[in-house]
Amino acid sequence: MGHQHHLHLHRHHESVENLANLFTQANHDLTVVHHRLEKEFQQIYPENANPMKLVSRIKKIQEDLSTLKEHCRELLAAKQDLIDKAKTVLVGNRSSLQRMQASSGIPITRDSDDPALSNFNQIIDEWTAQISSKAGEQDADSEDINQLLFSAIVQGN
Repeated sequence: MGHQHHLHLHRHHESVENLANLFTQANHDLTVVHHRLEKEFQQIYPENANPMKLVSRIKKIQEDLSTLKEHCRELLAAKQDLIDKAKTVLVGNRSSLQRMQASSGIPITRDSDDPALSNFNQIIDEWTAQISSKAGEQDADSEDINQLLFSAIVQGN
C-alpha cells in the first residue's frame, strides 16, 4: 500500500511540475512576443503613434480620470458643506442681531435692507444659475446642485 501511495504522489507531483513548467514556458514566450512587438512598433511607428504606447497612455488617462472624478466628488461635498455652514452661521447671526435690535429698541433690519445677506444670496443664486446652465437644466434645487456641477465638470472635459 505504501509503495502505491508513493507512486501516486510521485505521479501527482510530476504532473504539477509539468504544469508549472508549461506556465513558465508560456510566460517566457509571451514576454519574447511582447518585446518583439515593442521593437517592431518602435521601428514602424513614430513616437506618438506607437500603438503600445497609446494603449498605455489610454490606461493612464482612464486611471487619472477616475481619480479626478473622486476628487470632484470630495470637492463638491466640501463646497456644499461650506455653503450649508455659511447659511447656518449667517441665519444664526441675523437672528441674534434682530433680537439685540428688538431688545435695544432699534428698528429691526429687514432682509432686503441687509447688504451682507443680499450679497450672500446673490452669490448662491448666481452659482446655482451658472451650474444649472452648464448642466443644461433651468430650475435646480440646492440639493442637486452638486450633481449638476459634477455633470458640468465631467461633460465639459
